[in-house]
Amino acid sequence: MKTLNNHTLIYDNECPMCNLYSKGFTQYGMLAEKGREAFTEISVGNKNLIDFDRAKNEIALIDHDHNKVVYGLDSLLLIIGNSFPTLAKIARVPPLYWFFKRLYSFVSYNRKQIIPSPKEYTEESCIPDYNLKYRIAYIAFVVFFSAYILSIFSVKLGLGLEQNFGRELSVCLGQILWQTLFLKTYLKEKLWDYLGNMMTVSLLGTFLLIPALFTGFSPVFYSMYFGIVVFVMFLEHIRRGKILKLNYLPTISWMMFRLTALVVMIIMVISNIKLS
Repeated sequence: MKTLNNHTLIYDNECPMCNLYSKGFTQYGMLAEKGREAFTEISVGNKNLIDFDRAKNEIALIDHDHNKVVYGLDSLLLIIGNSFPTLAKIARVPPLYWFFKRLYSFVSYNRKQIIPSPKEYTEESCIPDYNLKYRIAYIAFVVFFSAYILSIFSVKLGLGLEQNFGRELSVCLGQILWQTLFLKTYLKEKLWDYLGNMMTVSLLGTFLLIPALFTGFSPVFYSMYFGIVVFVMFLEHIRRGKILKLNYLPTISWMMFRLTALVVMIIMVISNIKLS
């Protein structure tokens, strides 16, 4: 690897994803050993060089030779391009650059909902601005992806259910509507942060279901496996509620909807059996 010297990457040390890839840059020699600095421990000199608020949304890379700063995707492309010039050139092709820039913002603005930090947030913490557009985009992505995987998995339960994307999409959207109406007064300004975290819980469950799609076990196994996945989601929902400093009301409401959806599904199965 070709090392990018005299540059400092100001990374969000309270974000596991940011910590991982920035550490990878130094471990593999793409940045100097001391080429990264934690946002919450930033030196006075570096703090004066960067746009402090912008650096919360887009990771900052300081060029000490020219006292210049680049942000976000451009900072990553500068580091990667120093070792892999061709990759950086490809990524800067206008259509690809447009896509990657929005993908970067999609992840950056939702990173505290994807992997929340249990640490107490202060004014010096690297908390991205609330961006409604990217929060809705994240929720929509999880809803459609989860509905697609669930529509495939439901067939394996052996309950006579056919693959039906619309049915599972209705369940996913119903969960959001249920939680919003039931908890809006309680959550107040935390509503969108909670919905983002709830979507990540759903995304976790979806990822856990994917390996089972490629196996050929009995319906009993898939029913038990689905129960284990829901239990893991339940525990993760509680953990995230504690991080958001919420009581058990959101989790109780979340489980009430899950049980209601289960009862409706059982009624549908019984009705199908009687009709047949």
